[in-house]
Amino acid sequence: MLDVHFARGIDAEELAVRMGARRGAAAGPMTDAETEDLGVGSYDGPNSAVVRVGEHAGWAFAVLHGSYLDRLEEVSREGVEAVHYHHNSEHPPTTVLYARDGRTVCGYGLGEERIRWGRERDLFLPDLVAAGILNPDGDTYGGLDDYSERKRLGLAVFEKRLGLSLPRTALTEDRLPVYAVMGSPADDFEEISAWAEASGRPLPDRRLGLVPAGLRRDYEWATDPRWGRTGRTA
Repeated sequence: MLDVHFARGIDAEELAVRMGARRGAAAGPMTDAETEDLGVGSYDGPNSAVVRVGEHAGWAFAVLHGSYLDRLEEVSREGVEAVHYHHNSEHPPTTVLYARDGRTVCGYGLGEERIRWGRERDLFLPDLVAAGILNPDGDTYGGLDDYSERKRLGLAVFEKRLGLSLPRTALTEDRLPVYAVMGSPADDFEEISAWAEASGRPLPDRRLGLVPAGLRRDYEWATDPRWGRTGRTA
């Protein structure tokens, strides 16, 4: 999975705030691998998510880690343009959505471009036709048989029309500020932090206010009477 939000008209911190962060609560900077080490992406415990944020080519961007989060219309309020790119290697397909002024304008799934959404669902139809993906009726596909190439061109339509670009290093090794956008501040942060310190466990990041799922799991196994009080190390 890869999930990226873009916004034009606000800076990176404002993008994080509109996605749910507390202003001024940035931690980091961190790489992609360091952010993954926070352990926020798990089905155990409360839902939580963080974003690594930056700015490039006139757009602020936020790379999401953890629980799925759709804040496109909130991000785009007050005249801001926003794009949500949600990559899925299987099905449902990767989707790209464009919003402006608090409303979804248009969007489609890559490889399923004849199914389009938004109040101006055909806004990019001429571009999709020019790329050979769709016929002018918007409901039938053109002569492009290579499915992978069709998906690549479908994404390129968004990139070219809106002037979007993002260096690969931003997704991997660039050290970017990190904000918690979901699940923070945890109600039991102080309690679990105290237990972690007494147990010799790594302490959760105080700026983020999140309790990693693995740490929460170990805390509950060690303190919940239902599991006994012998603890768990695995």
